[in-house]
Amino acid sequence: MKFALFTHVPWPEDEQPSRLFAECIEQAVFAEQIGFHSVWLAEHHFSRYSLGSSSLVLAAAIAARTERIRLGTGVLIPTLHNPIRLAEDAATLDCVSGGRLDVGFGRGTFGYEYGGFGVDEDEAHARFRESVRIVQGLWTTPEFSYAGEFYTMNKLNLVPPPLQSPHPPIYIAASYTQQTLEFLVRNGYKLCIAVVQDTQQSLALCQRYLSMCAEEGMEATLDDVPFFRYFYVAETEEQARADTASHINWILDIMQWRRIFSERSEVPYRIADWRREREELPLSFDYISDNRAFIGTPEQCAAKIAELRAQSVEYFGCNFAMGGIPHEKVMRSMRLFADEVMPRFAG
Repeated sequence: MKFALFTHVPWPEDEQPSRLFAECIEQAVFAEQIGFHSVWLAEHHFSRYSLGSSSLVLAAAIAARTERIRLGTGVLIPTLHNPIRLAEDAATLDCVSGGRLDVGFGRGTFGYEYGGFGVDEDEAHARFRESVRIVQGLWTTPEFSYAGEFYTMNKLNLVPPPLQSPHPPIYIAASYTQQTLEFLVRNGYKLCIAVVQDTQQSLALCQRYLSMCAEEGMEATLDDVPFFRYFYVAETEEQARADTASHINWILDIMQWRRIFSERSEVPYRIADWRREREELPLSFDYISDNRAFIGTPEQCAAKIAELRAQSVEYFGCNFAMGGIPHEKVMRSMRLFADEVMPRFAG
C-alpha cells in the first residue's frame, strides 16, 4: 500500500508564513525518510485556510531537499492561471525534480478566489476543461495550436518540455459534479479524493469512477487513486482527540467564515469576533471524526485504513498538519504512524 502526505499549509492568526513553510518542508523531508510515496500540496488564494497560493514554488523547495518522494498538486486550479505559463512552470518543476511531478487539477472553491482573479463562476467548468486540454497539448505536441472559447494559440513550442513521457500523470479532483467525473474518465485522467468529502461518499465516488471507466471500455483500478483523509495518530484515543479537536474546529470555522465573502476575505479580521457574531454553527468535531477523519490510536487508525483497503483503496493520503496543529505534534504523529501503522500494510 502507498502512503501520501497532504497539506493545505493552514495559516492561523499570529503565525509567521515563513515558519509554516519551513515546517511544511521539514515534514515532507521526514515523509521521504519514513517511506512515504508522495507529498501533495493544495492551492488556495486570499485566505488563512491555506498558504498554497504558489504551490508549485513550494513543491520546488521540497524537490530541492528530497530525492525520491513524488510531488503532487492537490490541486492546481487551472482556471486561475494562464495555461501556457502553468504548463511551463509544471514542466520546469518536473525537470528539476527528476521527473517526480504528479499534477492534480481541480475547479477549486468559488467566491472571492474566482472574483479576485476576475473569473466568471458561470464559465468555470468550461474554462477548466479548456485549460487542462491546453496544458496537456503543450506538454505533448510540438507546434501546438488551439482555437477554443477562451484561448487561441498558434504553433507554440513549450520550453522546457516535461521530463516524464508523454507527460506528468494528470489527476482530477471530483466531488459532486457529474460533469467533472465524465471529463476525467473520457480523457483517461486519474481520480483523486479530497479530504472535504465524507468517507462513504468518497467510496461511492470511487465505485462510480470504476463503473464509468468500464462503460468506456477502459481498465481501471484504485491503485493510483490517492484517497486523502484528515489524519492523526497518538498513543491513546483521548490524546488524539485532545490534540486535534480545536484544530478541526478551526478548519470548520474558517470554511464556514470564508463562504460569507463574495469579495475581500477574512484575512484582516479576527476569527474570535466572527465566532461571537455568527448565527449558526458548522459541522461538529465528532461529525468530522466519524465521517472524514482517521483520528485515534495506531490500532484504530489501522482498522480504518484496512476498511478502505477492503474496498480496493491502495493509495492512502494523510493530512496530519490540520488547522495549525503544532509542528512537533505533527512530527510525533508521523513517527508513530511509521512505526505502528505503516508496517501493517507492507507488501
